[in-house]
Amino acid sequence: MRILENKMMDAKQILEWYILAGVEETCAEVPFAQIPKSVHPSVVQSSSATPVIARPATTGLAQNVGGACQTANDLCLGINSLDELKAAVENFEGCALKMTASNTVFGDGNPHSKIMLIGEAPGADEDRAGVPFVGRSGQLLDKMMSAISLDRNLYYICNILPWRPPGNRTPLDSEIAVCLPFLRRQIDLVDPDYLFIMGGAAANSLLGVAGTISKLRGHWFDYTKSNGKIAKALASFHPAYLLRTPGQKSKAWADVLRLSKELKSAQNY
Repeated sequence: MRILENKMMDAKQILEWYILAGVEETCAEVPFAQIPKSVHPSVVQSSSATPVIARPATTGLAQNVGGACQTANDLCLGINSLDELKAAVENFEGCALKMTASNTVFGDGNPHSKIMLIGEAPGADEDRAGVPFVGRSGQLLDKMMSAISLDRNLYYICNILPWRPPGNRTPLDSEIAVCLPFLRRQIDLVDPDYLFIMGGAAANSLLGVAGTISKLRGHWFDYTKSNGKIAKALASFHPAYLLRTPGQKSKAWADVLRLSKELKSAQNY
């Protein structure tokens, strides 16, 4: 039975009409449950009528993201040094963040260290300088690490994204997916034994685990590098979050002490 104008439709019929209309995103909590008068009522039918031909599930945006991810993966296969990787990232055109960023923020510190610190994305200061963690959050991080006798001569530091998201917004899943192959190759080339991962977005994407950083922090995880070796990974709060929420500094300090204890027990530092 066909649905007539101005009659309420069930959820399945509403969805079918939206798909036919080319709608891909929602912008309100309450759906428009009637067929507009400009649309002929025969366009939408009940489940007992001839089924609607569904459009392909992969949108143009998803295809672009998938293609950019594949390009990034392909580029990383032939890269054997951090200098080559940095050049590849700087020349990569598959992430729109590059268009709004002032600089590519690749990495800093000791590229031969067995300790690697990973954040989420550059901020305004990092974007201007082209160096990770040089602003207020970086200064706080430096103080935390120096308290356990670590400075940038003893560890390597970078972000999951080499470009600043506009307004310091949270990175999108699509942006992380495109940039993740470069980060994974960066980890392979540095070849650390320990990862200190700061922020929920970084922990979720790199470790492949769900959950808030409040639940993930303080726990050790195994990260498998491409050579099959395991790096021990510890998640914690991002220093920028600590500046906004100083009451959490004690928990972050406890994580830093966990890292220090593990390093000492390994008798490498």
